Parts: sequence; structure tokens; C-alpha cells
Amino acid sequence: MPDLTRRAVVIGAGLGLLPGTARADAADALAALERKDGGRLGVAVLDTGSGRRLEHRAGERFPLCSTFKAVAAAAVLARADAGEDSLERRIAYGPGDLLDYAPVTRERVREGGMSLADLCAAAVVWSDNTAANLMLATFGGPEGLTAFIRRQGDAVTRLDRTEPTLNEAAPGDPRDTTSPTAMVGLLGRLLLGDALAPASRERLIGWMVASPTGAKRLRAGLPPDWVVGDKTGTGENGTANVVALVRRPNAAPLLAAVYLTGSPATPDARNALHAEVGRLVAATFAAG
Repeated sequence: MPDLTRRAVVIGAGLGLLPGTARADAADALAALERKDGGRLGVAVLDTGSGRRLEHRAGERFPLCSTFKAVAAAAVLARADAGEDSLERRIAYGPGDLLDYAPVTRERVREGGMSLADLCAAAVVWSDNTAANLMLATFGGPEGLTAFIRRQGDAVTRLDRTEPTLNEAAPGDPRDTTSPTAMVGLLGRLLLGDALAPASRERLIGWMVASPTGAKRLRAGLPPDWVVGDKTGTGENGTANVVALVRRPNAAPLLAAVYLTGSPATPDARNALHAEVGRLVAATFAAG
């Protein structure tokens, strides 16, 4: 398991090692971004073709915030793949279930319920908190999601609470956290591995690509012909995150997890930092 307290910038290992100059340049750039922001920045990017990695504080714990929603949707899809649930099953809810941030479920509350598939889409595409809680409740809540994560071989990522309290992001609190390295590994199994049936993988990726919430973060710094499917997360204590699958033309996909917490900067400045990380990723992995 990665050292969860190690403070380091590491790029690659073995055959995936980047040249020394590139390693130093990337290390300096990430450290400078973190110093400029004043928070704690965690980055893990994997080139799934070459095995090259870009990492900064990649083994440290960071608050998940809404990045968990992509994983929760994967858990729902996996249950549907196994015949344990149906995406067409109607989940009932009413006005009393609505949380403050509920753009889709609030709009549809008069219907009295939504299909499980529509709840997944609302949670991943629009980050609807009510949809996320309703989705979690179908497979055992936070404990059920953590069990699903453990079955994927991830011993780090954990969900302990529901929306909105999971966004508290208190320094040093291990609840509702992951590490960038752990999240990249988990994304790889869910989006590129065999944890889901092919159609379910593409459905989840499609929701992530359709999401507009990350437009000003990582994808803002990536080339326009790189297709990005992402899930953002935003919480208290200056927390702003994004996890992504990045499909490049004529090259293997990248998997990325960028977590920022303890930032004293404005929300716009945090978004700008994510965009700068995107530009660094583009420069580092442009050659495929």
C-alpha cells in the first residue's frame, strides 16, 4: 500500500520512467502550483498504454466529496449486470427527501419517483445529492459502497456518510476519503477493466462525458480533441476535486485523479489550478 504520509513527487517507475528532465519539470510545476494555492494538492495520472505515471502526494488521503458518485453508479450497474437489481426499478421519493442541491430530483419530485437508471444519471451528470443518497440506499448505503470498493481490490477508499455530511472534509479525518493512487486504480477496474459488463462501462463513461460540472477544471487545460469523462467533487475546507478518464486520439486512455483540500483560494482560483494541472498533463502525455 502506498505510504499515506509520504510527501513526494514521483513520475513513473521501471520501464514507464520519464526522462530526468521531464520528471524534474513536472515535479517543479506541481510543487509550484501547490505553493501558489496554499492548500494540499494530490495528483495521480496513469498512461494505461505505457504505464507512465505522474504523481504528487498520490498516497495521501483526501476527502472524496462527490467523486464517490461515479463509483456508486458503478456499484448500481454491477448489481444490474448480475441480475441483483433492475435499472428500470422505480425508486420512490418525496419533498421530504430533497436536499439543498437537487437540480434533477427537485424538478421531478411531483412524479413521486425516478428509475434507478435516471437516478444514476442525475448523480453522475449533475451531481444531484438527493439522487446519490437514493442510489446508495439501494445497496446498503456507505457501508455497502465500501464493501463494493473492497471487492474491486481497493483497500484505501472508503465512504462512511451520506450527502451532505460527507463533504465536511475535516483535516485528518479518514472518513469519506481516498488517495489519488487508489482512485486511479479503482477507476481503471471500473472504466477499463472487467468489473462491469461492456455496455455498463460505456454507459457510465457516457454519463461522465456528458457532465458539465468539470468544464472549468482538468478538462479546461486539456486539448479539445481529448475526450474527457469526469466526476467532480466540492466540499468544505477549500476542497475541490476531479477524477477522469481521458481518451486521446491514437493513444491509450489516461486515468486521472486530482484532489485539492485546505485551499484558502477562491472557487475560481481552485478551478484555475485544476486547469493548470490539465495543461501539465497534456504536455507530459502528449506523445502518448
